Parts: sequence; C-alpha cells; structure tokens
Amino acid sequence: MPTAANLLAIMPFPNIDPIAFSIGPIAVHWYGLAYVTGIMLGWYYARMLAGNDKLWPGNVSPISRAQLDDFIVWVALGIVLGGRIGYILFYDMPAVIESPIRAIQIWNGGMSFHGGLTGTTIAMIIFARRNSIPLWSLFDIVAAVVPIGLFCGRIANFINGELWGRLTDVPWAVVFPSGGPFARHPSQLYEAGLEGITLLIVLTVLIYAFRALKAPGFITGVFVCGYALSRIFVEFFREPDAQLGYLLGTNWLTMGMVLSSPMILLGVWAMIRARRQAAPQL
Repeated sequence: MPTAANLLAIMPFPNIDPIAFSIGPIAVHWYGLAYVTGIMLGWYYARMLAGNDKLWPGNVSPISRAQLDDFIVWVALGIVLGGRIGYILFYDMPAVIESPIRAIQIWNGGMSFHGGLTGTTIAMIIFARRNSIPLWSLFDIVAAVVPIGLFCGRIANFINGELWGRLTDVPWAVVFPSGGPFARHPSQLYEAGLEGITLLIVLTVLIYAFRALKAPGFITGVFVCGYALSRIFVEFFREPDAQLGYLLGTNWLTMGMVLSSPMILLGVWAMIRARRQAAPQL
C-alpha cells in the first residue's frame, strides 16, 4: 500500500498544452488530432489490406479501395456519434438529463469506446448491405486497423491529463493536474500499449504470417476478445469515473469491466465460428 510520503514524491505530470495549435480564434486540440490521425492511418492500412488479394478467401479482396474511400465517412460518423451517445448512456445520463446542453459538450466526459464500437458496427452493417460486401470480411478489415486509433486516442487522453489511474508509488507514477497532489498510474499509457501496440502486432502477425483473413470473422474475434481482456486488466489500475465509482459495493468492479466482459464470449464465439466456416476451404 503506497504511503502519503511516497505518493507526494513521484514525478509531476509533463505539462503539455491540450491545444496543439491555434488558427486565429480556432483552437485545434490534441484530442481532435488524435481522432483524425487514427482514422487516416487506419484508412491507409485498410487500403493496403484491401489491395492484397492473396490475404483473402479465394485470393480475391472482398472490398475495393474505392469502396474504402467511401466507407471512411461512414466509420467516422459511427465512431463520433456512437462514442458520444455511448458515453452519455453508460456514464453520464443523470447529468445530461439535468443539463441537456452537456450532451454536445464533448470536453465533459468525452467518448465511450463501447459506444463507438456499437456505432461503427451499425455503420458497417448498413454499408456492407448497400454495397454487397461480405459483412464478416468488412468487420475483419476494420478490426485490423482499430488498434491504431486506440493508440492515438489513449495518448491524447494522457496529454489531456484525463482518465488517469489509481494511487500508486511505482517509479513511473505521474502526478496529474486534475488528479490531486498524489501520484497515480498512467493508465492511459497502459491502454495505449495493450489495446494499441500489442493488439496491432498480434493482429498483423495473424494476418500476414497465418493468413487469418481467409477465415472471415477470425480477426474480428481476436480483436474483440483481446480488447476486452486488455481493458479489464487495465481497469484494475484505472480510477473509475467519479460519477459512477465502483459498482455493487465493491472496491474493484467498474463499468468498463462490466461492458467488456461479454465481449470475451462474443470474441471467442466469432473465432470458433470463423474456423468452422473456413475449415472446408482451408
């Protein structure tokens, strides 16, 4: 258990201005740049995957680069609208009911990954049906690139000094300006490492070394399961949202854990289904 003396002696937060730059009266925040960067890098990588026929069933890509160019608008709307609506529903509904204007104040709480995932899934289903694209292959191509966006987003969370971790005296602890005078886990960086870098490496190896895209839905399952396990692990180090705290009278159960737990079963089911469907063709 960290002592007060230890907690007050750890390094301070690197004071990075949340505003990356300004153009006249318009301030461009790192958080917004992170979303744009994540989407653009993900789009670039997705175009690489779509252009490599050998990675896909029958050695034919199920989606063209031109279709991906159209899809980027859909996925951006799914991320932003779903992420914000999800945060309101899961984390901030009482405050929004009391003050409805808060719903569009993204600096008050921000976005929910689980909401963004739901919004993106809806966008994918509609787009796939309208363009006659195999749904599970579209799921796979998006799942393969999502860790890039997660990494960018978590780095932006760190720069903003938000979503910080629990009290600790580990050598790499950080004193966040909005987290009181005590040192905390930089849980945003833990998530960037696990949900971003580690998951991206795992998915890339599966795609290129094991040709996992030839079993539609398998990459989706690995991503969903991998994200859920990473998020649940990091929740043990992350401070829960102040308006919710710990759930069911515990000192460990958080909303992030509750929302992520069913994803493990869903991910395992998707992987099993993909292998069974692809077995006769492999």
